[in-house]
Amino acid sequence: MRRRDFLTAVAATGAASIPFVLSGRTAQAAPAGAPTGVAGLTSLTTGAKPISVEERLARIAKLQRLLVEQKIGALILESGSSLDYFTGIQWHRSERTTAAVIPARGEVVVVTPAFEVPSVRETLAVGGDVRPWNEHESPFALLVGALRDRGVTSGPIAFEATTRMFIVDGVRDASAGAYRIVSGDALVKAVRLIKSPAELALMQVASNVTLAALRHVHGNVRPGMRPDEIAAMTDAATVALGGEPGFALVLLNEASAYPHGSKQPQTVREGSVVLMDVGCTVHGYQSDISRTWVVGQPTAKQRKVWDTVKRGQEIALATAKLGTPVGAIDDAVRGYYEKEGWGPGYRLPGLPHRTGHGIGLDGHEPPYLVHGDTTPLAPGMCFSDEPGLYIPGEFGIRLEDCWYMTEAGPKLFTELARSLEDPI
Repeated sequence: MRRRDFLTAVAATGAASIPFVLSGRTAQAAPAGAPTGVAGLTSLTTGAKPISVEERLARIAKLQRLLVEQKIGALILESGSSLDYFTGIQWHRSERTTAAVIPARGEVVVVTPAFEVPSVRETLAVGGDVRPWNEHESPFALLVGALRDRGVTSGPIAFEATTRMFIVDGVRDASAGAYRIVSGDALVKAVRLIKSPAELALMQVASNVTLAALRHVHGNVRPGMRPDEIAAMTDAATVALGGEPGFALVLLNEASAYPHGSKQPQTVREGSVVLMDVGCTVHGYQSDISRTWVVGQPTAKQRKVWDTVKRGQEIALATAKLGTPVGAIDDAVRGYYEKEGWGPGYRLPGLPHRTGHGIGLDGHEPPYLVHGDTTPLAPGMCFSDEPGLYIPGEFGIRLEDCWYMTEAGPKLFTELARSLEDPI
């Protein structure tokens, strides 16, 4: 049963005791009685259009121009977001190599296990040559053969940055050292960094789904609920709204003081800080939104910190101007926080993480809104805006919205939270 179909079934039936896995964590579906119903929620993704074949071919053409300019024979990339980005192939990583060769000239060659060929072809969008290998054969010899068939017999070849070393080593050994191995990181970034209108449209839909799911959850959180119950409710709402759940991080009370949480048991009570960090995918493109609120009456300190983080978000956006080094956004927020008595720098209590990250097919992509990143802002770059504040032993506040750069300045996918009482 496909993961998405299973999640849809869970959402539709309100299954009470089925554990399921989302993005590396195991979440327990909410027990009977928890308010996980999704009545009234309808899909927001029916009009979302996947990336076209023509756009993928244009991406490959741009990459090939860069390969020719830099005198690099080919780029090799294994399963992952970049393989999807260029070819449409959506495939998992395992000990069995599936990889593509994008030569400087000529068609793409895909190497995959023979028994996986029909499955890989289901998402291969750009044509090309698919070469199968059987269990007793070497995929690396096939990759080298693909290089040679495309006229790449020696010289530099690039590997996508996340390619595992056994694949790099396998190609090196199979070619008897005929090639000089170089990083393909800059090549891939040069193509993926600027998002197209089609990509921005999918990210907008994903953001719409996640914000609607958060709105649903905000109205249904009750005292006594655990993080896993709230996460299950979020995932069910995301499925009902037409998205594929990516993650639903729920931090309660003191756990909210640690950006990625604590293993200490927590439940919702009067005065609880509820910090939620939620994302989904639509045709592979990501959303990432955080909201924090207080159950019942907030303290003056909670309100002050919440308002400070909201102002930090506003400063980040005000600093975002064409050509500005992205690291300057982090510097501006941190300067304001230090004047307010936080930090200094990345010290706690304060903001220990960067102000934001790039986002697209991956939830975290370069460039990053972090001190020292000199990448100049350009139209089409996408980022999160999440300058949280954390007080160990007490609580944390994180507000996060994603935005993209335009000629006229930053444009949000979602409006900033209005107030502590109206956080969605």
